[in-house]
Amino acid sequence: MEDTQTRGETHYCVPRVPEHRNTVLAYLLMFRPQQWTKNLLVLIPLLFSRQLLIQGQLLRALAMFAAFCLVSSAVYVVNDLIDRESDRAHPRKRHRAIASGRVGSRAASVAALVLLLAGAVLIRNAAPLAAACLIGYLALQAVYVTVLRHVVILDVMAIAAGFVLRAAAGAHAINVMISPWLLICTILLALFLALIKRRSELIASDQPATHRRVLSDYSQPLLDQLIAVVTSGTILAYMLYTYSSETTRRFDTRLMPLTLPFVLYGIFRYLYLTYTRSQGAEPEVLFLTDLPLLVTIFLWCGAVAAIVYQGVVQP
Repeated sequence: MEDTQTRGETHYCVPRVPEHRNTVLAYLLMFRPQQWTKNLLVLIPLLFSRQLLIQGQLLRALAMFAAFCLVSSAVYVVNDLIDRESDRAHPRKRHRAIASGRVGSRAASVAALVLLLAGAVLIRNAAPLAAACLIGYLALQAVYVTVLRHVVILDVMAIAAGFVLRAAAGAHAINVMISPWLLICTILLALFLALIKRRSELIASDQPATHRRVLSDYSQPLLDQLIAVVTSGTILAYMLYTYSSETTRRFDTRLMPLTLPFVLYGIFRYLYLTYTRSQGAEPEVLFLTDLPLLVTIFLWCGAVAAIVYQGVVQP
């Protein structure tokens, strides 16, 4: 079906998008697939445990990754249901599927329940501790949505805890001991991203409290200082990890410090995009759209894989 419009004597046709396609797209956007990049952290223990090439372990890790994607999407749907009235007053969020009315509240509730059930099916054979991490993540999100997101400092710490649970779930899914270094670097990097997100939201809004209530308790100088502390801590923690005797013994190599330049550039690039181009509000989008950042992540993964798996893969 096409609509024909007349402008003077010029006739042109505008194709009408089928209704079912609009509905499918609305549901897909409501699930926020761009946020699934955060769940890639589940696969990090698989990489560092030298079990990436073991098919059974890879399938277990991928199942846990998929489960986190489904459950996190369910959380986003519930969050949008709770915030639908305030989202309608927001210049950007009013276009979300639930706030705009493209997906009804009842249909969104059913979709969230289906996502949760699908996630439960994926982890039905998972290790108990891995399943506990996913359930803990879900409980944390429930507390975050209702309470913690309105409490200064605890809001970003809760976000960081969610990333730690992802890493822990990935380790328990393949039954390996999780490294304390992984937990330390994960929580510091997550705090780095969360604080920058808060800073970007604070600066971008004329009335921050109407966008996110907790922003009224933050100030730009405070966030700048917290970001500086966490940035230094993240770099120092990763540097100590690469030089630690534990790392040297585990991988039987002293080459891990060669990955440090990628981490430094990635962090500095992110700070540049935040402070110079004001692009830190949506890290999940930035990681997918900024080419230098994307290339840096791939190079870091490639360098780590080459170092960790040397001697594992025989020519």
